Formats: sequence, structure tokens, C-alpha cells
Amino acid sequence: MSISAVLIANRGEIAVRIIRSCEALGVRTVQVYSDADVDSLAVKLADKAVHIGASPATKSYLDQQKIIDVALAEGVDAIHPGYGFLAENPDFADAVVSAGLTFIGPSASSIRVLGNKVSARALVQSIGVPTAPGSSSIIKSVEEAVELSEKTGYPLMLKASAGGGGRGIRVINDVLELRSMYPQASAEAKAAFGDGSLFLEKFIAEARHIEVQILGDGARCVHLGERDCSLQRRRQKVWEEAPSSISPIVRDLLCQQAIKICEAASYEGAGTVEFLYDTGSEQHYFLEVNTRIQVEHPVSEMVTGIDIVKEMILIAGGESLAYEQADIFIRGHAIECRINAEDPAKDFLPWPGVIESLSIPEGEGIRFDSMLHEGYVVPPFYDSLLGKLIVWAPTRGECLSKLGDALMALKLDGIPTTTSLHRALVNDSHVLSGDFHIGFLEEWLSRQYPS
Repeated sequence: MSISAVLIANRGEIAVRIIRSCEALGVRTVQVYSDADVDSLAVKLADKAVHIGASPATKSYLDQQKIIDVALAEGVDAIHPGYGFLAENPDFADAVVSAGLTFIGPSASSIRVLGNKVSARALVQSIGVPTAPGSSSIIKSVEEAVELSEKTGYPLMLKASAGGGGRGIRVINDVLELRSMYPQASAEAKAAFGDGSLFLEKFIAEARHIEVQILGDGARCVHLGERDCSLQRRRQKVWEEAPSSISPIVRDLLCQQAIKICEAASYEGAGTVEFLYDTGSEQHYFLEVNTRIQVEHPVSEMVTGIDIVKEMILIAGGESLAYEQADIFIRGHAIECRINAEDPAKDFLPWPGVIESLSIPEGEGIRFDSMLHEGYVVPPFYDSLLGKLIVWAPTRGECLSKLGDALMALKLDGIPTTTSLHRALVNDSHVLSGDFHIGFLEEWLSRQYPS
């Protein structure tokens, strides 16, 4: 492999996660950090830490030239963008390569094709993968959106053509909502991704969110099975598990279509192809491709035994895929709970502050990916994710039982977190039976916390 040193252009738990895989490969790490992250675990663990600016992301983790300058000054071979920030920015990927460095992720051309939802829809339609009814190109005005909605029908989804993470998305129930929410969604997308363009598609209310984990080396791709990410709040995933409860026939079809999509784009590295599965009609529709490592990648790691971040680094270093599809088996069941610095009782208000004490559950099949330590100050400048509790067991029932015990053992004192939410969910009859869809959690929350 040609990579001996990596700069991590990210923060938080994913930065720690990347450092762990680099250590396993004997790769030197350089961690950049902002004022707010001077005491972070990633800074403590990296071989070298370099300050790059003030706390706001625009002055640190989004400063492309500053990150590249540090990489060159520190003599690294590659930059790993993690998720969020610059991870799906094709201009940054181009700039990294132009500087003589390796971008650990897909090529800029793949990001442009697959990362933009409109061009991705066009690609998947051209190879015969079904998409939900909607616009075939970017919508140029609210009047165009209204005209198209008359053909698509309501409810529909108004979506940002760039980026992800639930930003720039609105569920629209009628023309009045469309007219009022169109400028809001466009402004939110512009602020989050620098691109306010939108498109729309039919909203499928009682669908399951099924995504397929992909690894590719530019020539071929393999899948690492699927994940069910249907427990969401405001299009933000809260709980993920693998495998899903869909039938083996549908599972195989989705996985093969995911491979087909990524191979059509000569995909390199880790990526995720997302689908909506309509449980009523038993039809599925392409949703989007995430051209980066996902927050929920540990779920797939737990059921396959494959270190996805390690494979990303090896592929970026010039190695071919280490696996044939026949080498990959799904064993047991895994569930991930996202632990955020938010108060569920106060409409998930973000809550920065000090972690006064910390107790992490341990044991076979239990993993906690985090950047936390006692005394850590959770800053107000970034995403509220603190960590991810991931549990594996031979069956889903055993996994749920172990998860319940692990959640009770997890102690994060000093600030409110979403641990309490997960403790309630793991005991809910619908969750226990696997009877939920993408709208379930918001309905559940409205009963738990009536306004």
C-alpha cells in the first residue's frame, strides 16, 4: 500500500474511528482541530495534532486550502474526510488530488454523478432501477414545482439536490405548504451545502428505509448486506440495524441493484445506496447514494467482521478489493443507537456542556464508538452526536435484550442525552416486533411528549 500517513479532516467520533483503523495498519495520523476541539480524544490519540482555526466550521473544518496546506506541511500521503464537512464535496476531492495527495473516498467524478440526487436519479433510471415518481431535473421555481406536483400528487418530498443528513427536505401535503416551504427548503440547502437547488418526488408514508453498504475499487464492487434505518426523526436516523426484516428475494435484488449503480459510476471506497421499500405494495424505489463512510457503518462491520474504514484506506492506497462477494457472510444481528447531546423532553434541544462522569458498557458483542472522556466539553458549534452504542448477538431477540442491558449500563452525566429515548424504544412492543416504518418514530414521540 502506498499510504503511510493520513490527515484526518474531521472531528468527533469519526476522527477517533479513523485513527483506530490507521493504527491497525501502521499508518501515521495527523489530526487537525479547531479551538473548540483542543481537548478532544482525537487530538490526544493522533500521532500529531495541528490547530487549523477558530471553532466555527467555516474557519476550520470547511477551510479546504488550510487543510491541504497542513497535509503538505506534515508530509502525509492522503486525506480522509470522514462524514459531513467536506466528505461529499467534489471540488475538495479534486483539490486534494491536484495537490499531489490521495483522497480517501470516491473520485470527484463519482461524487458529482452519485452525490447529486438529480444526476443520480438519471443514472439509476438509465440502468433500470426504479425511482419514485418525481422531477427528472432540478426545479427552477416554485411555479414549476406547483405544476409538477399536479402530476405527481400529494404527499410529496421536496428535497435538496446536494448533500444529505435530512437537511433541505420537506414533506409537502398540499399546494399551500409547497408554496410556503419551497423557499425554506432552498435556503436551508444553500446554507448547508452551498447549493439551494431542489427536486421533488412522491412521498411514501409507510415505507422502510433500507440501505446497502458497498465497497468498490473502481473496477468492481461488493456489498456488505443491508441495514434498516427506518427509525428516524425529521429525516435524521436515530437507530439502525442489520440485517433488515425484508424477504431474502427483495434483499438480494436491492443488493444487486446497489452494486449495479456503483459499478456504473466506477465507484471507489465505501458508499451506501439507499432505497425506500413500500411495505403495502411491496415495491422498492431508489432514494440516494451517500458517497462517504456513513455514521452507521459499524452495524455492517459487526455482522460481517470487515473493517470498512481500513478497507477504504487500502483501496485508496492502490489495492484491489480484498473480498469476492462469496467471501462475505452476514452473521447474527446488530443494532446501533445514536447517542446525542439533546434533550428528548424539550423537543431535542441541543445541549452543550461538560461530561462530568462517564461509564461505558463492556462485554462480548458490545461496542461504543465515541470521542468522549470525563471532563470533555461538548461544544455548541457542531453536530450533537456524542457516540454510538452498537450491540451484536446471534439473533435479533438476543440483540435487543443485550442492547437493553447495555443502555442501562451506559452513564453520561452532566448533560441531557438521547440515552433515555433509546431505553424507551428498546422496550416498545412495535420496536421489539420490528413493526415500524419511517414515520413511526415521530408518531411515537408525539404520544410520549405531547405538546
